[in-house]
Amino acid sequence: MKKMRDIETILKQFKSGQINLEEAKNALSLFSIEFIEDSAALDVSRQIRKGIPEVIYAEKKSPETLKDIVTSQMQHSSAILLSRVLKKHLHLLQKEFDNQYDIHVTPSYEPFTVTITTKDFQYQTSSYKIGILTAGTSDIPVAEEANAIARLMGVETIQFNDVGVAGVHRLFSPLKEMIKKGVKVIIVVAGMEGALPTIVSSLVNVPVIGVPASTGYGYGGKGTGALMTMLQSCSPGLVVVNIDNGINAGATAALIAKQCCPT
Repeated sequence: MKKMRDIETILKQFKSGQINLEEAKNALSLFSIEFIEDSAALDVSRQIRKGIPEVIYAEKKSPETLKDIVTSQMQHSSAILLSRVLKKHLHLLQKEFDNQYDIHVTPSYEPFTVTITTKDFQYQTSSYKIGILTAGTSDIPVAEEANAIARLMGVETIQFNDVGVAGVHRLFSPLKEMIKKGVKVIIVVAGMEGALPTIVSSLVNVPVIGVPASTGYGYGGKGTGALMTMLQSCSPGLVVVNIDNGINAGATAALIAKQCCPT
C-alpha cells in the first residue's frame, strides 16, 4: 500500500489543481485509517472529526496484538481508551508502557477500563456535566467505561454506585446531588430486571441513557432481561444502548451535554 498523504499535502494538491474534489474527498477519507498488518484498522482522526477518542476493544485480542495497536495509535494520539482489558493484557501493557505513558486503570478487578495518555496530557476543564448511576456493584465495570470516555471528551462525571431498586431509598440523595450540580444527561447501568432507568427517568427532566448489564440469574440473565425491561419502559425520555455498552452510553451522553451546555 502506498504511504498515505497527510492532510496538508492533500489540501495543497487540491488547491493547485493536481487532484479534483472527488479525489481530495477520497484521500481525506482514506487518511483517517491506518492499517496495522492484518490485525486491525484504526480510525486515527476520530478525535478531530467527532470529538470521540479512539477506543480499542481488548477482550478478544492477544496481548501482543493489543501492544502493537497501542504502540501505533499513540504515535497519533495523546490519549486512548482500552475497553474490557484482562489481566493478561494489563500485565504486558504495564511492562511495556509504564515508563513511557501514564496508565490509569479502573476498577480494581477485571474487566478493566484502561486510559493511556502521554505524560503531559491534561484533561479538559469545562462546565459540561453528566451523571452516572449503577444499580449494583457488579455493574461498576460498565459504568467505568462510560466515565472514562466522557472524561476524555472533556465532560465532568458525577458517579454514584449501588443505588438499585432493592433499596430504592438509596437513590434519592444521589439524584438530588446530580440535579443541584446541573447534569444534562444521566446514564443508568443496571442488570437483573433492569428497572432502575425507568424509575430515574420518571423523576428527572434530563435525558436518561439506560445500559443493561450482563448480571443476573438463569432465564433472562446475561443482560437480556434488563435489556427487554428497558426497551419496554413506559417512561418518556429514556433511551437504551446494547448490553454492557458503557462506551456508547458515555460518548453519547458527552455529546448531548456539549450540545446543550456551552462551556
